[in-house]
Amino acid sequence: MDARDASDSLDRATDEFLAARPQLFGIAYRVLGSAAEAEDVLQETWVRWQNTDRSAVKEPAAFLTTIAARLAINVAQSARVRRESYVGPWLPEPVDTRHDPQLGAERAEALEMAVLLLLEKLNPVERAAYVLREAFDYPYKQVAEILETSEPNTRQLVSRARKHLSAERKEPVSPADHRRLLEVFLAAAQTGDMRVLENVLAADVVSYADGGGIRGASRIPVVGRLRVSKYLAAFAPRFWPPAETRWVEANGGPAVLVTAGGDPVALLSVDASEDGIRRIMWVMNPEKLAPYVTSLAA
Repeated sequence: MDARDASDSLDRATDEFLAARPQLFGIAYRVLGSAAEAEDVLQETWVRWQNTDRSAVKEPAAFLTTIAARLAINVAQSARVRRESYVGPWLPEPVDTRHDPQLGAERAEALEMAVLLLLEKLNPVERAAYVLREAFDYPYKQVAEILETSEPNTRQLVSRARKHLSAERKEPVSPADHRRLLEVFLAAAQTGDMRVLENVLAADVVSYADGGGIRGASRIPVVGRLRVSKYLAAFAPRFWPPAETRWVEANGGPAVLVTAGGDPVALLSVDASEDGIRRIMWVMNPEKLAPYVTSLAA
C-alpha cells in the first residue's frame, strides 16, 4: 500500500469511527456509569480500529460496537473492585443530554441516574446485555455474538436485568410531575420545611450524597421519610444561604446545579413515582461535577 492509499484508508477509518462514536459512547457510558471511563473505552477502541485489518471488516459499525462493548465490560469488572473502596455512596457521573436526548441510542433507556444506579448492582455482562437490547434495540442474536454467549443465555441475562429493575423501581411519574415534585422538594429543602418534605417524600425514600471523600457529604445513605426530612432540615441553614441554583438537564431529566461563589457544589436530581420522591441524588464529587459543568458551556 502506497502513502496515498494508506492515507485514504485512515481517512475512511476515521469517518467510520466518528459516525459510530455517539453510539459507542452511549453503550460504554451506560455500562460504566462514568463518562470519563467511557471516553477511555472509546480511545482504546480507536487504537484497536487503527490496528485492525479493516479490509476484512464487512460492517465497521458492528465491529466497533463489539470492541467497545467488550472493553466496557472489562473496565466494569475492574471498576467493581475499585468502587468497593469508594468513600461514601457511589453515584453515576452525570452527562448533559440537551443535544442528544437519547445519548446515541434508539431509546433513552438505561440513561436516568436512578436506573444507572440500579444497573450498578448487576454484573457487567448483564448490564451490557440489557443496554444493547433495551436502549439500542439490538436483536438477541447480535447481542449474543457481541457477548460471546448463546442466544438463550442472552435472553436470560436481559430478563434478569428487567426483573431487577422492576423489583427495585416503581413506575416513574410523567416528566411534568417529575419537574413539579423536584420544584416542591427544592423549595422545602432550602427552607427546612419538615411538613412539606414529609408530604413529598415516599416512605422508603433514600438520599445519596456522593462526595467521593473529597467534599464533605454523608458517607452513608439516609433512609426513610422522617430521617431524610430531619437530615435535610438540619443542614439547610448551613448549606443553602450561600448557594445559588440553576435548572439544568442531566441524563434526560431535570436537575438542579447548586453553586457557591461561582463554584459547583452539587448536582441534585430525584427519582419519583406516584408514591413521591423515592431517591434523592446529590453528586458532589468535584471530579464528576467539573466535566458536566464544562459541558453546559458548550
